[in-house]
Amino acid sequence: MKGILYAGASGLFLSMFLTPLFIRLVTKRGYGQQIRNDGPTAHQVKRGTPTMGGFVILVSVLIAYLTSHLLAGSDISTSALLILAMVGGLGVVGFLDDWLKIVKQRSLGLTARAKIAGQTLVAGAFGYAGLHFVDKYGLAPISKHLSTVRDTSLILGSALVVLWILLLIIGTSNAVNLTDGLDGLASGAAIMAFLAFVLIGIWEFRQSCDYTQAAHCYAVRDPLDVAVLAAAFAGSCTGFLWWNTSPAKVFMGDVGSLSLGGAIAGMAITLRTQLLLIPLGGLFIIITLSVIIQVLYFKATKGKRFFKMAPLQHHFELSGWGEVTIVVRFWIIAGICVASGLGLFYAQWVVR
Repeated sequence: MKGILYAGASGLFLSMFLTPLFIRLVTKRGYGQQIRNDGPTAHQVKRGTPTMGGFVILVSVLIAYLTSHLLAGSDISTSALLILAMVGGLGVVGFLDDWLKIVKQRSLGLTARAKIAGQTLVAGAFGYAGLHFVDKYGLAPISKHLSTVRDTSLILGSALVVLWILLLIIGTSNAVNLTDGLDGLASGAAIMAFLAFVLIGIWEFRQSCDYTQAAHCYAVRDPLDVAVLAAAFAGSCTGFLWWNTSPAKVFMGDVGSLSLGGAIAGMAITLRTQLLLIPLGGLFIIITLSVIIQVLYFKATKGKRFFKMAPLQHHFELSGWGEVTIVVRFWIIAGICVASGLGLFYAQWVVR
């Protein structure tokens, strides 16, 4: 359990103090954020704000995770390594997207097809590898069972599992990317999701079938170490939020948002709580649905808009809400969603 505290504290400290160094470096090189011309006019003042701050989050997570194991003297798990590798791969995709925006001096980087192709390659490799590396108890990082708040009796074939993993990772990764439109919104909501996975990982470890013969024990490979990794992410995002809150001194960019979405999905997958992504990532889903509704309505009505602008946070901006007001209220929604997800997780154990 000490490892969780070490990871969270290390991630917070590293991110808090590395971010301003990164801001100075990026500012000196002129790597600033490009702003959509068709977005809220208030966003134009953000043009040139240092971007790609997600790189600091990823570096802080990696160092914090390794430091935690060094201090606690515990072994590094396969599940956590696979998540880190997948997150790093998505970070590369996000970096290419951010870099093209900077080089071409426009708000569009990779094409949608190229971005999805990169995400598919990374998520597919994670899904395939996660079905292997079986431990002495016969558990792989990724189960072939469909999971809700735990594994169900429904077994999917290897091909279906990988396809399902693709959907979860690509969907969550892009959902966090869409949410990252206001100062601190995505990072604050992600912190809540990671803290939920800390609690879930601890609970599954305490009730693991390796240590108890309870009828409803959890057959999960590395729940405690995934909780350590989640703590590293939560701490690193919190340190970053100090600089990312309004008025933001740095943006996480796609290198951050795509990676954080992948991490959230990866933890849900390895902890056997796949469908719990719906409530735990409720805010991300709501914002993604707003984009889907906008596109479908626009096509169905031949040019009319359901919202003033999508994603949803920009609709409220154009309706006269202040940016801080929107972020805080959306954080409240995210908190309610996460609390509901944890409630469902615990209720399944109580009503067994």
